[in-house]
Amino acid sequence: MTSGAGGRRRPVKAYRDIDFLTGPRARTVRILSEYLEPEYRFEREGVDKTVVFFGSARNNSEAHVREEMAAARERNADPEQLAWLDNQLRLAHYYEDARILARMLSEWALELCSAQRESFVLCSGGGPGIMEACNRGAHEAGARSVGLNISLPHEQDPNPYITDELNVEFHYFFMRKLWFVKMAVGIVAFPGGFGTLDELAEVLTLIQTGRSQPMPIIVYGTEFWDEVIDFDALLRWGTISPEDLKLFHRCDTPQEAFAVMTEHLRPLLSGKPDLDDQDNV
Repeated sequence: MTSGAGGRRRPVKAYRDIDFLTGPRARTVRILSEYLEPEYRFEREGVDKTVVFFGSARNNSEAHVREEMAAARERNADPEQLAWLDNQLRLAHYYEDARILARMLSEWALELCSAQRESFVLCSGGGPGIMEACNRGAHEAGARSVGLNISLPHEQDPNPYITDELNVEFHYFFMRKLWFVKMAVGIVAFPGGFGTLDELAEVLTLIQTGRSQPMPIIVYGTEFWDEVIDFDALLRWGTISPEDLKLFHRCDTPQEAFAVMTEHLRPLLSGKPDLDDQDNV
């Protein structure tokens, strides 16, 4: 409180009352803020279309894994640790592929742009692994990119390649997921864990049920995805339709994924459909 005329103490205004704003009664206000603040930020920065990369936060670059392997051998690490690092090296090429694809798409977005703005920007979950590879590839292309980070008990720090003005921090998972999809014109799902499975299934469900506009969805890494999800089994059991298998494309190289994504995005970005009317959520 502050003192007013006559010495009477003024109460703190509700929108400046931190105890109230961070308490349970203001949860709706906080949720709304995680919609309105990113909306304002993206409008200010001229960002209304994204290509989103999903994938594991645990997937490191090949150089990083090889450094860890050398250090592990030098200290005579146990066989279990070495085996884990061998598998990390097996996964590392997906980091490199994501980095290359991100650079290729960002360069293409810059070629198509007008008024010094990209025709679309890449978007990741803001953290390490495949997310870092996405933002890193865009950065190497000289393009901006979005990072939609999330505050977790085991803190996930934003990677250093996100554009500062497009680095957003969320508390609520569902608001972060809304922003993943709201501006998306394409999705690339690299190998990942529970989060990647959740995000991929959610986007496919939104499109399958007509709640989101169709968009190119690339499931990257046939070896991984064929082992993790038997999409054909869903069809055999009758839980999806044959047309549902056409909602996504399987790709195994950055060049193949680039060709699929650009083929589908070119008519959208040429201005034929009215993307202002697009509502993905």
